[in-house]
Amino acid sequence: MKTVSHFFGRRSLLAALCVWLPVALAYGQDPIPNRVPAPQAAYKISAEVDTAQGWRRGGAGTLNFSQVSLSNWAPGGQSSLSLLGLGNIYAHYREDKHSVDLAGNLIYGLLKAGKSRVRKNDDRLELNARYARNFAPKWSYAGQLNLKTQLTPTNDIVRTDSLLSKFFAPAYILASLGFEYKPNDDFSLFLSPVTGKFTVVADQALADAGAFGVRAARLGSDGRPVAGTGERLREELGAYINARYRRPLLPNITYQTRLELFSNYAHNPQNVDVNWENLLDFKVNKFFSASVATTLVYDDDILVPLNVDEQNGDPTARGRRIQFKETLGIGLTYKF
Repeated sequence: MKTVSHFFGRRSLLAALCVWLPVALAYGQDPIPNRVPAPQAAYKISAEVDTAQGWRRGGAGTLNFSQVSLSNWAPGGQSSLSLLGLGNIYAHYREDKHSVDLAGNLIYGLLKAGKSRVRKNDDRLELNARYARNFAPKWSYAGQLNLKTQLTPTNDIVRTDSLLSKFFAPAYILASLGFEYKPNDDFSLFLSPVTGKFTVVADQALADAGAFGVRAARLGSDGRPVAGTGERLREELGAYINARYRRPLLPNITYQTRLELFSNYAHNPQNVDVNWENLLDFKVNKFFSASVATTLVYDDDILVPLNVDEQNGDPTARGRRIQFKETLGIGLTYKF
C-alpha cells in the first residue's frame, strides 16, 4: 500500500503555506467591516455562540443502543448487545477582539457478543483549549492545546493478559501557535508553522516494546531488551493544519468534518500524519437521533498488526497502514 507521502508535498510547502496564506488573504480583505451582509442560506447555523459577549456554556449527551437476538437461526451468527455513550461540554468566551474556547469530548462503548465476556469497543477522551485575537476581518492570531487519550485499559481479544493501551498510554498532545481564518460560522482553518507534538506512553512495558512510535528498550549484551529503558515521551516539532467544516444539509440533517495534518520538520517530513473525522447527524426529534461517524488515521510512526495474507509466516508482523473506523448509532440525546 502506498504511504500518505505520495499525496502530500514536502515540509517546505506545508510550512510556507502556514506562513504566507494568512498574510496574503488578510491584506485581501474588505477594509469596511460594517458593510451590510449578504443574504444567508436558509439552513445556516446560528451565529449566537460566536457573537455573544461574555461566557456561554453548554453540552450534550447521547446514548446509543444496538441489539441482535438469534434463536435457532439456520445461517448462524451470534446474539449481541452494544451500548455507546457520547458526551461533550464546552465553554466559550467573547469580548471585543478576544476569544477563548474550551471543550471536552468523551466516547465510551461496550459490546457483549454471544457467550463472550463484555468488552469495550470504543474509548476516547479529547480536551481542547484555544485563545484567539482578531487582527483583520476573518483573521486571528491563535494558540491552541489539544489532548487525546483514553480512559480504561485495552487488552488483546485472544491473549486477554496482553495489554494494548490504557489511560495516557498513549496520550497525544499538540501545542500550536499560528493563524486562524474564519470567514463564517460554518468553516475555520487554523495554520501553524510552529507546533509541538508530544506522544506519551505512561506504561513502561508498552514503552519498552516501542508502542505508538516511541523508542523501544535498548538491547543488552545477551540481545534481549533491557526493561525500563524504553522511551516514554516522543517530542516532535513541525507544521500543523486544522480545517473544520459544518453544514446543515436539511433542517434535521447536519454534516461535520475535521481534517488535521502534521508534518515533522526533523524526521520524514514528507510523510504527513493525518486525522480525518466525519459525522453525519440525523435529528429525529428533541430526544432521539441517529448518526454515522468515520475516522481515518495515518501516522508514519505507528506500526499496526498485519492481516494474515500480509504476514509472510510471521504472526507478529507489523507495518504502516491507514487506519479506519466507522460507527453507526441510534439513541437518546439530551442537550443542556
